[in-house]
Amino acid sequence: MTSPTTALPGARALQRATGRLATAATGRMETEFSWFSTLSAQERSWVGMIVQAGIQGFVQWYAEGVRTTVKADLAANVFGAAPRALAGVITLQQTVDLIRLSIDVVEQSIDDVLPPDEAAAVRTAIGYYAREVAFATAAVYARAAEQRGAWDARLEALIVDAVLRADPDEAVLGRASALGWGARGSIMVVLGTAPSDRDDNDLFEEVRRHARSARLHALCAVQGERLVIVLGEVTDPHAAAAAVADVFGPGAVVAGPVAPDMAGAHASATGAMAAHRASPGWPTAPRPVLADELLAERALAGDEDARAALVDEVYRPVRDRAALVETLTAYFDAGGNLEAAARVLFVHPNTVRYRLRQVGDITGLQPSQPRDAFALTIALILGRQADA
Repeated sequence: MTSPTTALPGARALQRATGRLATAATGRMETEFSWFSTLSAQERSWVGMIVQAGIQGFVQWYAEGVRTTVKADLAANVFGAAPRALAGVITLQQTVDLIRLSIDVVEQSIDDVLPPDEAAAVRTAIGYYAREVAFATAAVYARAAEQRGAWDARLEALIVDAVLRADPDEAVLGRASALGWGARGSIMVVLGTAPSDRDDNDLFEEVRRHARSARLHALCAVQGERLVIVLGEVTDPHAAAAAVADVFGPGAVVAGPVAPDMAGAHASATGAMAAHRASPGWPTAPRPVLADELLAERALAGDEDARAALVDEVYRPVRDRAALVETLTAYFDAGGNLEAAARVLFVHPNTVRYRLRQVGDITGLQPSQPRDAFALTIALILGRQADA
């Protein structure tokens, strides 16, 4: 290796021309790169500093006579002049274009700065130095990507946690936007057991892939053994929950009711969590299952929201229609036998049938279906208790 004190061919001439080379490179950036003019004045100055540092670094390295190795702190020397925030302003491809332009400027200026016998050695050195700068550039952007990925994961977990806790902080929407959340409304929370054999990053990427295929937005977090997914732009709750159901581990997958926006997403999370706790009461439930389909189990588990829903949305609308509660009670007491209920009520069986059909139209629950009959029975009990 050449001694650092040995003057290499053209080293002094290059040192004298450093400022001119940097100015020429900056001038070409303005004419050749359309994106350069869209940067702010401060950002353009950062880019100029990188180009100037790169040229100065090469000239200094060449002048020192270090021809076989490049300093280990090359990335700090070249990119340290500008803040790391610049990695989020210009892309890796744009940075590569800057490096290529700087090298071109130096190579095209060699014949003007150096005699022919010295220019050949400098051209050889430029090729070596450019390769090392390219590796340093890739390392800078790789570290920036890793840091952004880690930060995004923490931010995503904070947003999901805020939804579960009904965090009143209005910054939740801003945090979601920072992650690229573009959903305008119709938010639904889906939760279940997290698969134990999956890395979180791979799991979340699979969730987002499934969500994109269903034209949904998704935020994910693993909390203990539970995987929580917040979906946006939900038009069909069953279809939306089914789109991500396969990424969960064994056990129930429960979807909360659809909320109008992110600010109200806690209501969906509350319903989903209550339904998931109550889901062992219905071991043959479909996967996924909506929280409203588990109202009876939730009510038995002590969920006051479910009890209120059964009373307000099922019992009272039926109670307010003449003879429907009486008919429903007689029908259940008769074990679902129309003729027996008709005899108790002193009406024709067709009258019982008609009234039961009215119950189904009002509540969406069919008395002849075992699951619906169970929910209607719980609603009758809770409603009578509320009336008393």
